[in-house]
Amino acid sequence: MHILLIKPKARLRSVLGLQAFQRMEPLELGYLAAAAGPEHDTRILDLRLAAWPELDLLDSLRRFRPDLVGITGYSHEASSVKRIASRVRRSLPGTTIVVGGHHATVAPRDYRIEAIDAIVRGEGCAPFAQIVGALAAGRGLEDIPQVLLPNRSWRDDEERLWPLFPDPAMLPLPRRDLWDTRHYRSIWTGEKLPRWHPLFPRVAMVRTSWGCRMKCSFCIVPHLCGGIHRTRPVQSVVEEIASLAVDHVYFCDDENFIDEPFAWALAEALEARGVKKRYFAWTRATTVNRSPELLRRWREIGLDAAFIGFEFPSDAELKRAAKGGTVAANERALERLRAMDVAVHAAFMVQPEYRALEFARLRDYVSRLPPVQCSFTVCTPSPGTPDYQAMQPRIWVDNPHDLHDCMHPLTPTALPLREFVRSFAEQAHVALEKVPMRVNRHLAAPDQMMRVALAGRKYHQGLASIDRDYPAALRGKTAAAISPEG
Repeated sequence: MHILLIKPKARLRSVLGLQAFQRMEPLELGYLAAAAGPEHDTRILDLRLAAWPELDLLDSLRRFRPDLVGITGYSHEASSVKRIASRVRRSLPGTTIVVGGHHATVAPRDYRIEAIDAIVRGEGCAPFAQIVGALAAGRGLEDIPQVLLPNRSWRDDEERLWPLFPDPAMLPLPRRDLWDTRHYRSIWTGEKLPRWHPLFPRVAMVRTSWGCRMKCSFCIVPHLCGGIHRTRPVQSVVEEIASLAVDHVYFCDDENFIDEPFAWALAEALEARGVKKRYFAWTRATTVNRSPELLRRWREIGLDAAFIGFEFPSDAELKRAAKGGTVAANERALERLRAMDVAVHAAFMVQPEYRALEFARLRDYVSRLPPVQCSFTVCTPSPGTPDYQAMQPRIWVDNPHDLHDCMHPLTPTALPLREFVRSFAEQAHVALEKVPMRVNRHLAAPDQMMRVALAGRKYHQGLASIDRDYPAALRGKTAAAISPEG
């Protein structure tokens, strides 16, 4: 069979601005291609690379004529996924169209349209392999676990059940031969990188585990994985990393070091295998403070930076989000990592209820931190979480999925929307002064410096124009103006 796997191009300027700093591999499609098996002709179409995605899509359909099309997408890409599916259906009426990814998992009902034949929920390798096998054998797609059929036998009880995530040991190695690694780069930070180290190196994504034991109220991960954390076999991860054609590895785990025995074993095995790469990982302040020696060991084998969700500048806000940490713990983790020469990416969230005072308090807090790379999002619970259910009656846009990029407030803002957006964009702009490589005056080639400047400009413009994605009637509105009491 001919199988075409598609990753859509983002619609929102905020997301496109972020991608100016970071465009990662279509790893999920690499896994699906591996699951489909070598006996099929599988190709990946990454429309993020296309200047004219509609034309590239039509050209691929005309030339390749796939028997099966798979489309992945986050919630903010759901409308694009549906448009792509409809375009495929018009061009190739006999092609089977399957959708998957995050949005299909948390909001499958949104994909109940005529153009879509099957919806895969959860980890997609096993269900997709069964879909491919059924089609190759001329069978229907009924009774495949974690697959909903929107035009045949939709069952509400199946929709309400979270899909089961399998043993990570069952994951195949992704088909990285299906894309050109030169297209996938990320801004790379560090406390003490070598002189002239590239600012935008080629980067590979690697997943060593899935799940998280924590229960942050805004996060879907504990619900999807039942509050457990499961790891791949150490040797499988080592062989994958050793085989990479690039030197920089971005781990896409929900938390890399929460399983300490696994993290220790992986570090030792990578060193024993002679693997020399540079790493970026996600962790928690509580993990860093509990096991600083583990992070120090990873620094010895190449850890340059760690992403930590600081989230808020006050303990009260952290408690409301069930974060399980404190401001003091975040600051201790930052100091410990910097002492090891590991740079920190501190992620903060703002609430739609923020007024000028709260924005000023956050700016003041960030300004007092030692050198740190910061990012900012709007606290936006994922569909399927209790926080999202509680938020639903207050959602002020007709289709919240279209704006669900964690940078658009989905509920009325305390400030007029334009003023909120200005404050939010300015927060991110001011934080650029704290980036360790800027503070440390890291030397880089002129073209790299120009790329950083252009990416920063595009990112700031994307944030500063967020209000344009709302109906004109909402742009000057506040929560007070929209509420019945207002």
